[in-house]
Amino acid sequence: MEKRYLLTVVAIFSFLIYSCGGASNQGDASNSPAAKVSGDAIYKKTCISCHQPNGEGLTNVYPPLAKSDFLNDKEKAIGQVIKGYTGELTVNGKKYNSSMPAQQLTDDEIASVLTYVYGNFGNSGGAVTADEVKAIRAKL
Repeated sequence: MEKRYLLTVVAIFSFLIYSCGGASNQGDASNSPAAKVSGDAIYKKTCISCHQPNGEGLTNVYPPLAKSDFLNDKEKAIGQVIKGYTGELTVNGKKYNSSMPAQQLTDDEIASVLTYVYGNFGNSGGAVTADEVKAIRAKL
């Protein structure tokens, strides 16, 4: 019971941080196609509270992005950023049971942040394009 309570508190806290982190598109020039934001900046604004500055996540709560076998399936990774996820997930052989809210990011922003993640934290994936994100978004 105590573990479930902790997970609930962490999920609510993460949601509040995310909500305050600028999910609104009103009056924000960075949401225009002309304003490109780096993957590093998006990671720091959107992902860092759960996945941490080093991409290692939070032990037993949020899975790592660092050297993550989950990233081997690019379509699944893109889909999770778009739709979010709740439930059990296995990353690098370890089970996690928490949630990730759908991210309110454009196709360009998702491509940028995932390209950043694939190129950092000990990962060796290639670039993600906005066209790939758009195609996957259309399937969901």
